[in-house]
Amino acid sequence: MARFYEQHDRRTGRAAGLAVAVAMAAGSAVMLTAPAAHAAVVDVNYQCKTPIGNKGAVSPIDIKSTSSGGAYKLVMSFQKGVSSSPVELGKGAMKPTALIQLGGAESGTVPLSGPPNDQSIPANTPIKISDLSGTYTPKASGKVTFTASTLTIKALGTTTTCTPSNHPKPSLTLDVKASGAASGSTGDSGGGGSATGGGSGGGQLPQTGPADSAVALGTLGGTVLLAGAAGALWLTRRHQRV
Repeated sequence: MARFYEQHDRRTGRAAGLAVAVAMAAGSAVMLTAPAAHAAVVDVNYQCKTPIGNKGAVSPIDIKSTSSGGAYKLVMSFQKGVSSSPVELGKGAMKPTALIQLGGAESGTVPLSGPPNDQSIPANTPIKISDLSGTYTPKASGKVTFTASTLTIKALGTTTTCTPSNHPKPSLTLDVKASGAASGSTGDSGGGGSATGGGSGGGQLPQTGPADSAVALGTLGGTVLLAGAAGALWLTRRHQRV
């Protein structure tokens, strides 16, 4: 009888150990396949050349991405107003556009655009920029950085150009794959990414794409863990009945 219980304990221990090992392997897979993405709100010191002289303002900039097929939709948000106008800007009088500078595995810029102002802007008041959006299509594989660059404001027949003066850090870093690249390929060359601008008055977009794969793998790991634990419990009860 003592020998029976000794064998039973060994089998139960092996089953439990197998369940833990499988769960750890699944967790490791999730960690290895998690997308290398990083986003941060970065203060950008814009120095603007206006028709009536130079003006400056600092605005925190946030850049978000949403994957769509082999491309990414980028949305750039301004948390504070920049520049100002000596006269009131009526509804729809101001049209903003901007560029995002690419770095890392890519070079070049992504053009962004947005809707005109939906409310009047009082004179000598910081101009609130609506969310700007555009589409980025990778031409190279690897880590790509996205940094706020030139902002252009057109209003009442005039053009104001604002350039970052503090060499801001990237607001977004993505681990991308070149459009049409085979699975498992890695970055081996630079080059400007293909991009198109598009108007958007929307707020923040939900983060989708590569992150969904990590969530799916996490769910799979949890399922495997439950299955292993259930197997160990069944084996224990079976030997108890014997």
